[in-house]
Amino acid sequence: MQIFDSGFWMFYIQEKAKFDKNKLGKWMYFFEDEDYNRVSELCRKAVEEGIVLEAKHNSGNNKGMYGKNLSCFYLECDDIERHKKVIRFFLDNDMIPKTKTGKLYNISFKLDEQTFAGEYGENYNGYIKLEQFLDLQTGEWLE
Repeated sequence: MQIFDSGFWMFYIQEKAKFDKNKLGKWMYFFEDEDYNRVSELCRKAVEEGIVLEAKHNSGNNKGMYGKNLSCFYLECDDIERHKKVIRFFLDNDMIPKTKTGKLYNISFKLDEQTFAGEYGENYNGYIKLEQFLDLQTGEWLE
């Protein structure tokens, strides 16, 4: 595994990571400053264990567009088995926020082309959502 700091992002990359750029996207996890070391470890672990071939998180005090810490776990949009691995990893590591009623928040997978097109916030519409894999109320896998 390669680990390097670009000055804005800390990358964790499996040596053989090759992606189709037209299919590449990420599941994202936003985190608090006090969780920085934990998220660094989670990114490293996800790549080492083959959950994803590449992960990253913001480097040091460099926060994203909304002033939030962000980590990204990369895969291709049509790799259903890897989506399930990432979602299981997120569940196991308490990385999916819950609503006030205790339901899982319906997080989305975001294609890189959506990021490059400036789709953020109100302008962003995720085509792959957690609800396609899990019952958000119970956390049970859908068939």
